[in-house]
Amino acid sequence: MRSAGKGRGKTVLLALIAAVVLPVTIEKDLQISSAYAANQYTDKTSDSRSFTNPQLVYTFSEHTGTVKSLAFSPNGKILVSGGGDNEGIIRFWNPITGKKLGSTKAHQTSVKSLVIAPNGNTLASCSSDNRINLWNLKTLEFTRSFVGHMTQVLSLAISPNGQVLASGGLDGIRLWDLEQERPLATLVRFDNAIYSLTISPDGQTLASGDKRGVIKLWNLKTGEVTHQIDAHQDIVTGISFTPNGETLVSASRDRTIKVWNVNTAEQIRTLEGHNNWVNAIAINPDGRTLASAGKDGIRLWDLTTGKLEKILRGHKDWVSVVAFSPDGQTLASGGFDQKVNIWRDR
Repeated sequence: MRSAGKGRGKTVLLALIAAVVLPVTIEKDLQISSAYAANQYTDKTSDSRSFTNPQLVYTFSEHTGTVKSLAFSPNGKILVSGGGDNEGIIRFWNPITGKKLGSTKAHQTSVKSLVIAPNGNTLASCSSDNRINLWNLKTLEFTRSFVGHMTQVLSLAISPNGQVLASGGLDGIRLWDLEQERPLATLVRFDNAIYSLTISPDGQTLASGDKRGVIKLWNLKTGEVTHQIDAHQDIVTGISFTPNGETLVSASRDRTIKVWNVNTAEQIRTLEGHNNWVNAIAINPDGRTLASAGKDGIRLWDLTTGKLEKILRGHKDWVSVVAFSPDGQTLASGGFDQKVNIWRDR
């Protein structure tokens, strides 16, 4: 591990972005009422109940390629899934009832990442077609494309206040103003391929994971690198802050998961057990349970002790992505078997 001083200066982008309208298919069930507003969700991070006994309750089988990305709406009533293998389709599900809500042809190629704004109004998607597309989640109307990356866009992260969208790709990291729908800055160009991004709960720090296994912590106010960590021996496939913002968790194709102290950039522990690449991770809002995805299924870990608690086997192939619902009682998983599974704590 090594710490770094100043990062490269950010370059302000001046050009406005061109929009491309794509076809949308909406089913009647997707009419989202005001009762679905984000402020209806009650934070349960202090709830004593943990994700201890998950059971498979639904399987969605509409995708025709690997499921690459998943995102829950802030109230947990909508799950969005993105298809890979050039499918380019985003699908909408009700994880509570198990019903399909709608779909849209979102990109020309694979959907790599999905994020939803904290207010529940905006969905952002990115793709190997080099584009970031914005959608009105309440109506499924396409609103705008961000065109600035010259290569595949692999990862997205959104600030807790919903104002800043960060995107990472083979050509570095860019920042976008979601409210004004315009570019803000370029943090780094072609420094290395950025495979994973996350923003801290206080909105002050961006963490990035790259092809070489390096994690960088960026000050979002200054655009400078505050820490650089030689974290893994292969691509950083997943990265996430714990809800209190004090700990960072990373996963890699080197088959390990590592836990870091954010303030000191020191390693706390390593979680080992996957027999191949760790494709993705998700932290439960309780701050205690970590889900990790790989060839050998989904593993649930106790982050406070590093102990493996449970292994979930519901896919017939590699598990490619996982996501927890905002209340922490539902886990969604997507796989190479083209299925989305819904696991619920009983």
